[in-house]
Amino acid sequence: MPVVRVERRLAAIMAADIVAYSRLIEADEARTLASIRTLRAQVVDPLIADHRGRVAKLMGDGAIVEFGSVVEAVACAVAMQEGTAEHQREVPPESRIVFRIGINVGDVVVEDGDLLGDGVNIAARLEALAEPGGICIADAVQKQLAGKTDFAFEDTGERKLKNIAQPVRVWCWSKGSAPPAAGAPLSLPDRPSIAVLPFDNLSGQPEETYFSDGITEDIVTGLTHFRSLFVIARNSSFAFRGKSIDLAEIGRRLGVSYLLEGSVRRAGARVRITAQLIEAVTGAHLWAERYDRGLDDVFTVQDEVAQTIVSTLVGRIEDARLQQSLRKPTTSLAAYDCLLRGMAHFRSDTDANRQALEMFEKAVALDARYAVAHSYRAFVKVAQNGHAAAPTEVLDAAFNEAKHAIALDPLESRCHRILSTICLYRREYDMAEQHLRRAFDLNPNDADGLIMKGRLLAFRGRPEEALVCLEAAGRLNPLHFRWYDVHFGIALYSLRRFAEAAQAFKKMPLPSSWSSARLAACYAQLERTEAAQAAVAEVLRLQPDFSTVEYMRESVLLEHAEDRELLREGLIKAGLPA
Repeated sequence: MPVVRVERRLAAIMAADIVAYSRLIEADEARTLASIRTLRAQVVDPLIADHRGRVAKLMGDGAIVEFGSVVEAVACAVAMQEGTAEHQREVPPESRIVFRIGINVGDVVVEDGDLLGDGVNIAARLEALAEPGGICIADAVQKQLAGKTDFAFEDTGERKLKNIAQPVRVWCWSKGSAPPAAGAPLSLPDRPSIAVLPFDNLSGQPEETYFSDGITEDIVTGLTHFRSLFVIARNSSFAFRGKSIDLAEIGRRLGVSYLLEGSVRRAGARVRITAQLIEAVTGAHLWAERYDRGLDDVFTVQDEVAQTIVSTLVGRIEDARLQQSLRKPTTSLAAYDCLLRGMAHFRSDTDANRQALEMFEKAVALDARYAVAHSYRAFVKVAQNGHAAAPTEVLDAAFNEAKHAIALDPLESRCHRILSTICLYRREYDMAEQHLRRAFDLNPNDADGLIMKGRLLAFRGRPEEALVCLEAAGRLNPLHFRWYDVHFGIALYSLRRFAEAAQAFKKMPLPSSWSSARLAACYAQLERTEAAQAAVAEVLRLQPDFSTVEYMRESVLLEHAEDRELLREGLIKAGLPA
């Protein structure tokens, strides 16, 4: 038999898909198809041509595009997202065309012009992970981008992709995760202010980035315990990873006077950590140090770095207070390592909760007295089961474990914050507020704690106070996670500021029946009938058996009857099933 030669080549593959295509078609097929044709002709096709791409496959809701260069593929993807957003700016939000994009580089099989193989499949899986308007790329793509572009991608850790044997490290870009654009500088706080930039991973193994990120975050945590400092939240400073922006500009954009940068090199049983404290405006180096230690000593290094910074910025700090705030979280480096891995998964998205739980389980097995690991294990189990809608037995078990974590370490603010959330899900509002107040006393610079405080105030019928907390959290964390905005939406809805609430709920990166129902209620209260109907259609697509009664009973945490009735009124008015 003749040998059939298979044509193969190395290519950068971009998979693009239109978000909520079925809903758009169902709402107005003719308008949607015409809009897609116009968008392709005016934005997408010219950009693909400009970046020397080739459309290998065209579907109604997306395309597979081949590029000879990774840089060209990523540049095209970013230009597509920005160009599409501009093109659709005047279109009503519920009718806009929005893309998700995934990019991979690898060996592909060419058959009649089409591209086949794992290289293409991975690109498609990455596209499915991207948030609306965002881009996800494989680690192999990120490595080839190094030093060649200014695009900022955030490492979200290794992900298990459907029908792909090996996990893939995924990097994500979205307009919301980019460093803030140049504009009017933020006013400086009335106390020393600092941002800790992500320490560089010099270990030669990209998969070790979680370790350098964990070291960075623990230094941030150590600093946040001091009321005399104003400390920018982790993800706002991490947004500058890989960006060619001078330090003075970073300081201006984050509104801080000082920056800490450094690196981590882990080799065998040794670790080298370097750190330098810089005055943002002048670029002057106020202090620098290098630590060569065994891995067993890594917690001491973190303490020394944080202590030196505090001493440099605010003078003498009582030694007893310092030791209380910067205590070691565990004596087991392996347990600490598992916690960091779990946190890396936990931050990715809800699909990674299973992997996060596995890591938290290992951390607890390695050190049964590791309080923070117990707390996160309890919370992830609740998250896996629907958060506030979790079954009573799941909430009860999580409550008991979270209480146990506080018994192990009553001075750990994160343990109190997590227990507060579990109490809230159990509708134990007074206890939730008690533990949240304790968390804030222990760590007044915790942006997530402030957000949780604002959320609780909104649920307890104090939306004006809630907005004050939420805005303060936004200042501590200028590049906050999208889920911050949901809590603004809850407070704004109770204040009957329905248009602003709708804008907040629309910022959810992954729409759910929970957020889409809230959005439908906003539109109904504004008497925007078509928009409300589109939101209702999205709710029923995501949850065909949706019931307003069950939604109010299981998923709504509003304490006061008038707030609950206002929401129920909006849901029914929107046309959601009773």
